[in-house]
Amino acid sequence: MNRLMPHTGSANSRKHIIDVIFPIAVFFVFAASSLAVLMLASRIYDDTSTSASENYSSRTAFAYVSEKLRQHDSGGGISCGDMEGSDCLILKENESDTVTYIYMYDGSLRELRVRSDVRVSPESGLDITPVKDFSVSSEDSLLFINITADDGTEYSLVSSERSTE
Repeated sequence: MNRLMPHTGSANSRKHIIDVIFPIAVFFVFAASSLAVLMLASRIYDDTSTSASENYSSRTAFAYVSEKLRQHDSGGGISCGDMEGSDCLILKENESDTVTYIYMYDGSLRELRVRSDVRVSPESGLDITPVKDFSVSSEDSLLFINITADDGTEYSLVSSERSTE
């Protein structure tokens, strides 16, 4: 008679070294892949953020001046002048007795809005954005504006008043 004896060391109950190493290896591969993706995403974000910041600062001056010209487009509302040796864009308000000066001083584009009878000084204006150069000139009925942004990008604008009233 054959008696069945319980077997204490079956093939299913024995642990092999591969059963321990494989999950650990999969975990480390997953962790390394996650770290690589995070580092790549961080670099892409930094590049995009830097590019957007540079683009913003280089176009801000041009967009700002363009919008101010549109706002003051009325008969005699736009002219150019000089503020202590620097070119200046002069924008007159028709409804009130105020004048807005846009000029470059101390490495930045500035704006100063005052009553027309007030004596102005360039350090009184509010900083708009850093610029390397700002020049305004007029010939016939055209206004020529050149702006060199802080990053060296040059913008030119030729404008004339559309409104004559």
